[in-house]
Amino acid sequence: MRILAVGAHPDDLEILCAGTLARYVAQGHHVTMVHACRGDKGHGEILHHEVGMVRDHEAKSAAAVIGAEAMCLDFLDGEIYATEEAMIRFVEMIRITKPDLIITHHPDDYHGDHNAVTKLTLDASFLATLPYYVTAQPPHPLAPPIYFMDTLAGIDFTPTEYVDIGETLELKKQAMAQHVSQITWLKEHHATDILDFIETMARFRGLQCGARYAEGFQSARAWGRIPVKRLLPE
Repeated sequence: MRILAVGAHPDDLEILCAGTLARYVAQGHHVTMVHACRGDKGHGEILHHEVGMVRDHEAKSAAAVIGAEAMCLDFLDGEIYATEEAMIRFVEMIRITKPDLIITHHPDDYHGDHNAVTKLTLDASFLATLPYYVTAQPPHPLAPPIYFMDTLAGIDFTPTEYVDIGETLELKKQAMAQHVSQITWLKEHHATDILDFIETMARFRGLQCGARYAEGFQSARAWGRIPVKRLLPE
């Protein structure tokens, strides 16, 4: 399968679903990790015009750890909305990556950029199938099943499916460790040790499903999108 994972910022996928993405890669699937925004406001000391470049490099390094491809849609942090121009970028993303399955944010997460990305991904994944929605790329023949990854700290999120990441937790942490700028920023600005956060959340989800470490997901419940078989890694 071709897996498309869409996060708002360069480290969102690493925090929330990288263990699962690593398992897909290990099983021979093709994974593309997209960050919609540059991450240009995610620091307080690196010069503003340099932050986005630093974080894009970190995201590419993190994807390489997992064995995935990386892509940036080049929106500015806090400036992503459901506009026509934004929709075209998202439709093009889907038509280029040709996913059989999409993973993205839950539609009610803590950050406005996360929620905007979810809305754009859901809508674009249907529009991308329409021949008369014309962009530079040809239509994608499939409206893929969509899975929502966990919210930050699992707040107001009850998984309906779990993925055992006992074998890929260290890869997940190694991928996050590539985001050196964010490890520092999150400690200083959010008082959060993000590597400890990742392991704690994985252990918490693991306790719920009988695994040592796990990630939780919800299937998007919409007509035409509900799979008849399990598509997440066994």
